[in-house]
Amino acid sequence: MDDIDSALVAELQRDARQTNRDLARAVGIAPSTCLERVRLLRQRGVISGYGARVDLPSLGRRVQALITVQIRPLNRAMIDGFHDSVMSLPEVLGVFVLAGGDDFLVHVAVRDVEHLQAFLLDRFSQRREIAGFRSSVIFQHTTRQVVAALPDEPVSPKLSRVGRDRGQESPARRP
Repeated sequence: MDDIDSALVAELQRDARQTNRDLARAVGIAPSTCLERVRLLRQRGVISGYGARVDLPSLGRRVQALITVQIRPLNRAMIDGFHDSVMSLPEVLGVFVLAGGDDFLVHVAVRDVEHLQAFLLDRFSQRREIAGFRSSVIFQHTTRQVVAALPDEPVSPKLSRVGRDRGQESPARRP
């Protein structure tokens, strides 16, 4: 990823519906170059798709919640089965598989708190593999519209000295 690729990705995240000509103009490159670069970004998997952002309340989903879930027994088949089952529920927006005290974080959007309670009682409390769950209602949800690659960070001087103090090559100087 160079500066041009980064600018293309940022522009497409802002507005994926803009024309190739407008995208090229915004980044300062020729339209043919723009077309080829975007094709390569898709081919490399940097751009994985395009989509529309929707307003959840407009779809009748006024209440969002995060549900942490612990399942037992904890094995690959149980994790995969639970993940696939939960992702098939229409209330579920996303599922995170976690390490630590909780095994899953499930993001749901429902009509109201009564529907959240019914969802939890009907879809979670009945499942034998669920050892426990907790829900937290989301008051406000903000996502970053443009996600950029993180810059390479230099190794701190303190870490560089550690390698030299032990007679090793400094990590900062490795290729």
